[in-house]
Amino acid sequence: MATSKENGGKSSSQGSVQKNGPPAKRGFAAMDQNQQREIASKGGQAAHQKGTAHEFDSEEARRAGQKGGEAVSRNRAHMADIGRKGGESRQSAQRAAAAAAASQKGNRQGETEG
Repeated sequence: MATSKENGGKSSSQGSVQKNGPPAKRGFAAMDQNQQREIASKGGQAAHQKGTAHEFDSEEARRAGQKGGEAVSRNRAHMADIGRKGGESRQSAQRAAAAAAASQKGNRQGETEG
């Protein structure tokens, strides 16, 4: 039998060979998103038919949203980033509107009556 030195440092048994990099996806993770969605949908339908599915009422949904908002707003840097992006978006929309208005004004002035 060959030693690990003779095989270039690799073990000769199939089960103990390890590859570099991330592990291969298996099971649900190996499926494409459409397949995953289809299986999950069937599970949800079965739970509803069985009567064990959880359904949020409006009060419970409100509490869950509030809890998530509180968790996100604790991260001040993230909130500042969100605000900055919103301001940038608003400014670019205003600039585009101003440019469109100026463009239209220029076309009207440049037109000649024929």
